[in-house]
This record gives sequence, C-alpha cells and structure tokens, in this order.
Amino acid sequence: MNSRLIAAALVGALTFTTSRACAADPLPSWNDGKAKQSIITFVEKVTKQGSPDFVPGPERIAVFDNDGTLWAEQPMYFQVLFIFDRIEELAPQHPEWKDKEPFASVLKGDVKAALAGGEHAIMEMAMATHAGMTTEEFEKIVKDWIATAKHPVTKRSYTEMVYQPMLELLAYLRENGFKTFIVSGGGIEFMRVWTEKVYGIPPEQVVGSSIKTKYELRDGKPVLVRLPEINFIDDKDGKPVGINQHIGRRPIAAFGNSDGDLQMLEWTTAGQGPRFGLIVHHTDAEREWAYDRESHIGRLNQALDEAPKRGWVVIDMKRDWKLIFPFQK
Repeated sequence: MNSRLIAAALVGALTFTTSRACAADPLPSWNDGKAKQSIITFVEKVTKQGSPDFVPGPERIAVFDNDGTLWAEQPMYFQVLFIFDRIEELAPQHPEWKDKEPFASVLKGDVKAALAGGEHAIMEMAMATHAGMTTEEFEKIVKDWIATAKHPVTKRSYTEMVYQPMLELLAYLRENGFKTFIVSGGGIEFMRVWTEKVYGIPPEQVVGSSIKTKYELRDGKPVLVRLPEINFIDDKDGKPVGINQHIGRRPIAAFGNSDGDLQMLEWTTAGQGPRFGLIVHHTDAEREWAYDRESHIGRLNQALDEAPKRGWVVIDMKRDWKLIFPFQK
C-alpha cells in the first residue's frame, strides 16, 4: 500500500472513531426529551470555543445538593439514621438517655416521637453523637457505618441508593471541563468520608453544615477535636454563603430537589452569562418515592412554583429517567 492510501486509511479510521465517540450517548439512563436535551445543549454552548456563550474552564462550576438530588432521602435523611444508630451504640455509656427525650424515643424505636422536636431535637442528638472526639476518630466511625449499614426499606447499602442518571451527569460535566461540588445541608465531615469514592467528588469540593473544632495536643500529638457547638448551617440562604466562603466563584449551574435549594438556584442563575438550574422532582412511587409540596422530607413547594418563572428545568423522575438506582440495571 502506498503512502497516499495509508494516509487516507488513517484519516478514515480517525473520522469513524470520532463520529462514533460523538454519537455516544453521554446520559444513557436519561430518556430522550426536553430535560435531557436542555442539559446537553447547555454544556455544548458553554464549552464551544468561539461561541458567544463560551465559558472558560476555571469558571465552569456546578453545584449539587446531596440528599434527594444525588442519593435518596426517604424515609428520612440518611445522616439522621446514622445518628439513631450512634445513639443505640452509645446508650450503654449514657443510662440517663432511657428517660431523656429525644433519646428515649429513639431507644424505644419510636421515630415519630424522636423527631417531634424538629430541628432542635435533631441538633441535640447530633451534638451528643458527633462531638467529643477527634476528626480522625469521627472519620473512622462514619467509614465503618457507611460500609455496613443498610437502608431500612430496600435493605441496600446507602451508597447503592445513589441516582444513576445523576452519576452520569456528574461524569458528563467533568468530561467537559466542569468542576463539580456538593453543597448540602448535611454534615461536611459526614459526607467527605465517602463522596470521592461514590461520586468522584473529593473532600475539598464538599460544602456542608459543620460543628466547631478545636486544636489540641493529646499525648504530644496534634489533633482537631469536634466540639458540641454549631459552626455553620449550609441550608437555604446559607448555601450561597457557603459557596462564596468555600468556592469563591459563583457557579454557572446548580442542581437541587427541594425548597432548601431555592436560594442556591436563585443565586446561581442570577449571574451574568449562560446559567443553568435544575430541580429533581420525585414523582416515581414505584421505583423510588413520590413527594413534593407536603412532604416532611425534601419539601418542594416554593421552588417548584419558581422554576417556570426562572427557566429552571424540572426533572420528572418517572418520565425522564430510564432507571433510578444502579442496582435497577
């Protein structure tokens, strides 16, 4: 074969390979439709050199809520279930909990009564089970729990309760030069233990609620000790504040599922240039759960009303996702 034929063959092979790569579906678990196409259109226009909507790589910041957006949140937030397990584990060291609420109700298995005190009760339980140890000790506790604990309904590990379409979306964004962050009301040190393995999001790209820590020397070793005091609540209007403090850039894309994400979506999409907001609407009672305006977990009311006014995409899980969890493949 002469040199011209070899060159032609190489060009043809390269063109074929490139066309196949371009034709590959970046979001195979998403049904074709307006929602999926809106994501692809946005990514293509902000990454196309020479486009009036082109966004330089360092500015391609995408932020994701965690509970109800990247993994499930029913029948209650998974970190609350972690708190309940910690209370049962620590109960022998705290005999007073048998008669003290909300701990007594947890030990009796009365979840409704344990949560009757709302956020105050949850904070009290969190302080009792998340503080008084070093950051390394807490990391090991979370790591051991996430490796063995099972979801009360599906009996799957909690890291199996992640949304396959959102895993694909995270990968698709990163392949196109985006930096992906978690911005969640959950505990920052609770999430950082496992997010890199599960989502490909490293600890330094996790923004969350936190308790105060203190530097100490223990047996001559420097440690950070977790204190029973709230440092920052990364929820609602705290989310834009947390983004500004931790990231230092306004994102160009935000993904959430509840009214707790409203301010993050507002702040992200109010910036100049191309912007993208998306809400995951839980509509599939058969493969997951169906809930929105009246839910005690992940209530989606005001943000659902704001979405059409602000041009945010609303994902209908039942309609837009071929499957929800990886184990449904």
